[in-house]
Amino acid sequence: MIGVRVFTPTVYFYRSKGLISQDENVGQILKDALMRVLVPYYPFTGRLRETGNGKLEVFFGPDQGALMVEAHSDVALADLGDLTVPNPAWIKLIYRFPNEEQYKVVDMPLVIAQVTKFTCGGFCLGLRICHCLCDGLGAMQFLSAWAETAKTGSLVANPNPCWDREIFLPRGPHRIEFSHTEFQTIEEGSNLITRLWQGNPVQKCYRLSKEYQARLKILAQEEDGEFSNTTFDAMAAHVWRSWVKALDVEPLDYELRLTFSVNARAKIKNPPLRDGFYGNCLCVACATSTIERLVGGTLAEIARLVHGARLGVSEEYLRSTIDYIDMVRPKRLEFGGKLTITQWTRFLIYESADFGWGKPVYAGPIDLTPTPQVCVFLPEGGDAEYSGAMVLCICLPECACQRFGELLMSVMLE
Repeated sequence: MIGVRVFTPTVYFYRSKGLISQDENVGQILKDALMRVLVPYYPFTGRLRETGNGKLEVFFGPDQGALMVEAHSDVALADLGDLTVPNPAWIKLIYRFPNEEQYKVVDMPLVIAQVTKFTCGGFCLGLRICHCLCDGLGAMQFLSAWAETAKTGSLVANPNPCWDREIFLPRGPHRIEFSHTEFQTIEEGSNLITRLWQGNPVQKCYRLSKEYQARLKILAQEEDGEFSNTTFDAMAAHVWRSWVKALDVEPLDYELRLTFSVNARAKIKNPPLRDGFYGNCLCVACATSTIERLVGGTLAEIARLVHGARLGVSEEYLRSTIDYIDMVRPKRLEFGGKLTITQWTRFLIYESADFGWGKPVYAGPIDLTPTPQVCVFLPEGGDAEYSGAMVLCICLPECACQRFGELLMSVMLE
């Protein structure tokens, strides 16, 4: 899948709280468990290489395997600042090779882990998993198996992992039955890029309560009740509109795109995927709208667009996507006129990362500033009692931050 030729860096912080004895070697426990879990998840021990047609394949050879390193910090967890939202300053908690090329995935370890111990007794796990091998749900399945294995001291892999990549082979002949606007190269006819890079983008995070989300969902419902939107439909529509308004994008007749990934596991019927599939099984949905409609239309109208794009992902759409990518072979994702929303709230990331020392204080990405056209919905941190809140993270030019925040929170005044 185009767009997944990257490593996904995540970090997991754990307080000591007396749960870890002085005799416990956290790094060794995690290493031993990783060695065990890599037996059924053996593809993660290989390397990627590019075939003649530009596709990637996993191969195995000597001196391969996953990479795990240990580090020590001379600061305490409390010195790292707010542990509830991503922080670009945490980048050194993720291992990178000296002079490593950006976006390099070929001939790299496919799992790269760094355990960093702090003076307070706490520690963090910095993790890079190659997106080419798994999507978010697959990564959570792998992480959960690793964590359960660390807890018990013996291999736990439930469900049993399965590869089954042959299900996603392109058809012969290709049958491209949809326009696939999400992958099209669109000439930039607006001031969007100029506005986004009007000064260095800054990362902004907003905690949105369960009550906020419920209120927004009601406001996004059309009066005729013809369709029932989800919280995601409402949130995505509201963020898209607020983003465009805050950036003051022009001209009004220019058409913008909103893309987001849809888990396609339940869509596949012929043949169905087995439980335990951990590969990429996502499909990119795309809603389009003119700027005029976004800024002048109702929230319900835009939510309907998101709703339609989400339900438009079917098995036929997925098969057409596979054929399109195989035939066209796009080298990169196109960002012209586009905002992409990534929904981490559907992952049980805190529950999956309990290695025996409790849920992490924070689990998630580190830095969104390199990607100012991406918005991430994160679950609330592990230290708080579950309240159903989410954390919305987005990068904006400083000149648009105040306006975006006002628009985002305006629903509580309606």
